Amino acid sequence: MGTPTESGEAKARKDKQYLDLLPRALQSVPMNTTPLPEYDYDRLDYLLSEGIACTAGGRLWACWVAGGDNDKAFVVLVSSDDRGQTWSKPRAVMDPREAGSALGRRSLVASLWNDPKGRLWLFYDQASGYFDGRAGVWATVCENPDAERLVWSEPRRLWHGAALNKPIVTKGGEWLLPVSLWSRDLITHPYRDLFTELDDVRRANVLASNDEGKSWELRGGVLLEGKDRTVDEHMLVEREDGSLWLTGRSKAGMWESVSRDGGRTWSEGRPSAIGHGNSRHFIGRLRSGRLLLIKHGENIDQGAPQNARTWLTAFLSDDDGKTWPHKLVLVKGSASYPDCAEAQDGTIFVCYDQSRWFDGELHMARFTEEDIMAGRFLSSGSQPDILVGKVTGLTDEECQRRKEVFEKKKRKKAP
Repeated sequence: MGTPTESGEAKARKDKQYLDLLPRALQSVPMNTTPLPEYDYDRLDYLLSEGIACTAGGRLWACWVAGGDNDKAFVVLVSSDDRGQTWSKPRAVMDPREAGSALGRRSLVASLWNDPKGRLWLFYDQASGYFDGRAGVWATVCENPDAERLVWSEPRRLWHGAALNKPIVTKGGEWLLPVSLWSRDLITHPYRDLFTELDDVRRANVLASNDEGKSWELRGGVLLEGKDRTVDEHMLVEREDGSLWLTGRSKAGMWESVSRDGGRTWSEGRPSAIGHGNSRHFIGRLRSGRLLLIKHGENIDQGAPQNARTWLTAFLSDDDGKTWPHKLVLVKGSASYPDCAEAQDGTIFVCYDQSRWFDGELHMARFTEEDIMAGRFLSSGSQPDILVGKVTGLTDEECQRRKEVFEKKKRKKAP
């Protein structure tokens, strides 16, 4: 080989800089509980819905990602004490970014969960660049999420990958957390040749805890084979017969798998009969015992027209997911990344985002099972389309530029 060119030398120096930064993705970053004014809405220009939770005292918490769907992402938390009618400004922020760091830490995937002891968990991922091939699920816990002054535990890393959706608690008391370790195709240069030892567990995984979250271990997982696999975003349901039902996201729509041994082994991943597009969905068991499903498309066997992220609809099943006879359309227009929480009185709260790159809005719908069975919002207090928050830090010029980029990508994807 000849003498490296100047550009080659510069590239090598840059790659070394990135590799030197990689260990910092394993370092803990404390929760910022005094984020204003630095993280106020007028300083932010992107909003991606991640999760919602309801505490024992009735306080609602929502989390979303700011910065972008990229290596500048971080997590923002807001709360409501009036059942979601009005919301706080950002009350806590998990921001692992480092000023001036080219491929420094970021947090792109997060979820909120109120555990059986009343503690509020924030699960979030941390990686270098968009995806360094390893990432990592971290957790921090607030013992009293109804308090005025919030105290969060020191974050700890649970395993590799990312957890977008909540854990479930089985009849036997185990906590099972769905965790995805993404494929090598998504790894950012120059990390593409690293972490080959994890290739056998690049799949939709399940972490298990038998001590109420003190420790977690990899239980098992399933890989959706083929070109349709994406970032999984899978969810778990324990069915009445004790089996576990996993549903996930793929480029072709929803897919599913079943485990009959507590998540250790899984059936081959296959397309689900539930119609859906290439986006996140929610599925979970309500206090009544019924299953709730939030997806795109007003018919259970079909997604929205053109598989768009529209027609966000809630479905209810009385027979453990065999049929879904009840439905309530939440949003006819654009809406994406739904998550759900249920209050002790059975009120259901669903959050979702709209126009995340341009207007950056987080919305919420509030309703009951009776509303779903009636097919309309009729219960006292039920309401569609409540604004949770809106970022206002995007200039008109940048907004126009983003719209032009977005339209260009749409034209490129068009047949």
